[in-house]
Amino acid sequence: MPRILFIASHRLDRSPSQRFRFEQYFHFLEANGFNCDFSFLISERDDRIFYKPGRMLRKSLIFLKGSYRRLRDVWRGRKYDIIFVQREAFMTGSMIFERLFAMSKAKLVFDFDDAIWRHDVSHANRKLGWLKDAGKTGKIIAMSDLVIAGNRYLADFASNFNKNVIVIPTTIDTSVYIPEYSISVKEKIVIGWSGSMTTIRHFELAVPFLKALRNKYGDKLEFRVIGDENYSNDELGIKGLPWRREDEIVQLRKFDIGIMPIPDDEWSRGKCGLKGLQYMALEIATVMSPVGVNTEIIRDGINGFLADKEEEWVHKLSVLIEDEKLRRSLGMEARKTVEAEYSVNSQQFAYLSAFNNLLKEKN
Repeated sequence: MPRILFIASHRLDRSPSQRFRFEQYFHFLEANGFNCDFSFLISERDDRIFYKPGRMLRKSLIFLKGSYRRLRDVWRGRKYDIIFVQREAFMTGSMIFERLFAMSKAKLVFDFDDAIWRHDVSHANRKLGWLKDAGKTGKIIAMSDLVIAGNRYLADFASNFNKNVIVIPTTIDTSVYIPEYSISVKEKIVIGWSGSMTTIRHFELAVPFLKALRNKYGDKLEFRVIGDENYSNDELGIKGLPWRREDEIVQLRKFDIGIMPIPDDEWSRGKCGLKGLQYMALEIATVMSPVGVNTEIIRDGINGFLADKEEEWVHKLSVLIEDEKLRRSLGMEARKTVEAEYSVNSQQFAYLSAFNNLLKEKN
């Protein structure tokens, strides 16, 4: 039975990138003849330290523990047929572990879903930014046997360094993301945003047009923010909710309209539309900025809306607020899109084929 070692930063169910890129395929791969092992760097206990400011001594210990884990992975790497690295093997500018994996008999697969060649450091670790090297992304791509990109924009970048590049989009498990309908008449229309503490700045792009909508519709609207419990906006009546894996879908189902505003920059053009896809899978009427892959996911006016300038956001959200049937029809078409192109079922054989082809090359 061929063996795959998956290499990533976070424990299971911790990182959206990992969850929606490869973790949800483990059972399918194992059912189709692969033995899957997983190695991560940051434990739940260390997580509480690593993403808070300061605590440099404790963070140094985390680096040391992570180095030991990766050295152990290198040692046991000879037992595997494929080593799958998601984004990076280690959280600094070092590529030593990827180089050692590439030197093993295993085929090296590199997967990424963001424009990670751009320098990006969490706010809590700004002082450690000098340890990062965004330029290593191209070098890792060059030494890989296969590169899996989350969208065409990322694949175009990867193709500058490696000819064996395929696109597999970030996907939703539609057997878990199931719409739920309420027969009760709602007093308020809920417009919601889901993200994280690192992307709350994207929600801030929505504040001007949400204020305009508040002025227009008053208490008919309710605004919700999921992912940053420290966020608040008194004028809009928002107190942010924490992200919790166990009730994520329950909270999302409370949305009547889901929004995904993002800036038009290189980092955003590398995004894979995950939050929008989550709304769409639950048949929530979705409005997204026309940036990057969003313009491929959304067919404007058919399975959702694209909105750019503030006036366009106000207009299209107003149309949805006033037309429940339109919200429902767009939501139904949105789910069909996810099922056909952005679901686990639609992409699982792409992973299986990619791995089997690598094994044929190896033999």
